[in-house]
Order: sequence, then C-alpha cells, then structure tokens
Amino acid sequence: MNGSSAEERYRALRAQLRPGVGLIAVSKTRTAAEIMELYALGQRDFGENRVQELIAKAEQLPKDIRWHLIGQLQTNKVRAVLPYVHLIHSVDREKLLDVLEAEAHRLGKKVDVLLERHIASEESKAGLDAAELEAMFTGFEAGRYPSLRLKGLMGMASFTDNEAQIRAEFSGLKREFDQGVERGLGWTELSMGMSSDYLLAMECGSTLIRVGTALFGPRAQPQ
Repeated sequence: MNGSSAEERYRALRAQLRPGVGLIAVSKTRTAAEIMELYALGQRDFGENRVQELIAKAEQLPKDIRWHLIGQLQTNKVRAVLPYVHLIHSVDREKLLDVLEAEAHRLGKKVDVLLERHIASEESKAGLDAAELEAMFTGFEAGRYPSLRLKGLMGMASFTDNEAQIRAEFSGLKREFDQGVERGLGWTELSMGMSSDYLLAMECGSTLIRVGTALFGPRAQPQ
C-alpha cells in the first residue's frame, strides 16, 4: 500500500474505495506542497486537527478545497473557524453545539456537523456516551439548532490489533447511525476509519474515511 510516491499511494487507495465512500486526506502537519501534490491528482477533501493550522492552510491554498475539522474544537475557536470549514466531525458536547448555533446564526449560514460518539475502549478518547447522544438527538428534533445541519456520526475505534474488537465497535456505531436515519434525522455521513482500519470501517458501512499516513507516507522526524 505504501508505494514509492504520493501518486502511487493515492491511486492505490482510491482503487480500494467502496461505492459511496468519501476520502478525507488528513493533512495535519503536512506542508502546502504535499497537499498540492494530492490536489493535482483530484483530491479536494482535507482534514485538520487544529483550527489555526486549518485557517492558515485555507488562506494559502486553493479555495475549492473542502476543509474538515476532525480534532477537538474549543468553543473559543468556533468564530474563527466557521468561515473556512466544510464539515465539523468532532462535536462532542452540548455547550459546543450551543456556541456553534449562535455563531452560525450570527453569520447567517448553515453549518454541517457530525456528533462524535465514544466507541473505543480507551477512556482518553473523546466522544459522547449513549445518554449524551440521545439528549442531542432530542435537541435537534425539537428544533433547537436551526442553523446547524446534523449530517451523521463520527467515531474512532480502539487502538488495537484485535480486528474483532474494531469490527464490533464500528458495527455498533453503524447501528446507531441507522437508528438516526430511521428517526428521520436526515443523516448521510458516517465518519469512521483511519489509516490502520479504514478497510474494516468500509466493510462496516463508513461513508467517510480519514486517512493520513497511508496517503502521505510517514511524517518526517524532527531534527
């Protein structure tokens, strides 16, 4: 999979994509030149973990790039990032939803978001538990967030070599996604799968995979 060039890696990974699955190139810490190499091959969706890095790249790089915020978003950074972001994957608390709603309303725009569900065994990973997720569903159903469009769910599986465990975590998230669809929430996106587990994620129903190292290659070690 790790070909000798970005083009080889990109074409190999694109060939693995299942129908209906979108590829987000995770470009955190990557240079503008590295991003432009994939851009020249047709890639338009890029994911960043940090607001300041996303904004700096959005200002510098082509305006038709769709920027995805996949890292935790602090409420004091919401106003800065909203003009640039295409989809926020990591909504993990009610307070953040309230601030997003207020800022989106102020800007007079609709903002697309995913709710981040905690599915991993590691407690250190972010995300909502079942009760918190249900409370947010209820808020959307009650019309509490008219400036936000809830597009679906995001989750990160455990960091483990146990494929059965990863599959179970992804499958559980897919069941919750399907329940949201059945409730008429208008969901279209299930963001799960990274460089180490994107094939399993696609098998379990992911519609967006977030891939960094498998596309860009290993990160350069600091001197």
